[in-house]
Amino acid sequence: MEKSIPQDQHKQLEELHKTQEELSQSWVDYWQDYSHFGTWQFWMNVAMFVVPLVVLYFKLDRKRAFLLGFYGLNVHVWFTYIDAVGVRHGLWSYPYQAFPFMPVSFGLDASLIPIVFMLVYQWTLNNNKNYYLWLTVLTLVLSFGIKPIMILHNFFHLHKGISYLHLLGAYIVIMLLSKWLTDLFIYFEKKA
Repeated sequence: MEKSIPQDQHKQLEELHKTQEELSQSWVDYWQDYSHFGTWQFWMNVAMFVVPLVVLYFKLDRKRAFLLGFYGLNVHVWFTYIDAVGVRHGLWSYPYQAFPFMPVSFGLDASLIPIVFMLVYQWTLNNNKNYYLWLTVLTLVLSFGIKPIMILHNFFHLHKGISYLHLLGAYIVIMLLSKWLTDLFIYFEKKA
């Protein structure tokens, strides 16, 4: 049996639901005007999704596919969470998107960033290099190299005083959480 909620709560929830529907429709309208199939920006977003997957297909160390896939999934999840929070709170935005129903950059969150992290992680494993050093270098490149290029070409906007240092902090958090969670599951597997 479903318990009813107080009338004032129900009213506010309905207003939020209506606002969310209107906002979603506004994003679809915006996408149709500025980021549709006929724009080069749409195809750049598609490329950010497809090209890394093709590279991964050819470069993945298949002996470590499960480990690297688990690590990459961690990167994807943490990056998507942080990205969604940043977008929802108006800290940054993506003027061009492949899919108007997702507030984050699908190509970045689901492919480009996780795969770049995976390939650098794979390189550190295969060459006995320091993960923390080389992934920190990667986070610096992403924060102070790739993001400024994205801003230059209007694929990314920063708001509310957010700087590249803030982005670096987010990438470092992703780097650490992904590695530590992967290491924890490796530990569980070895102890089983």
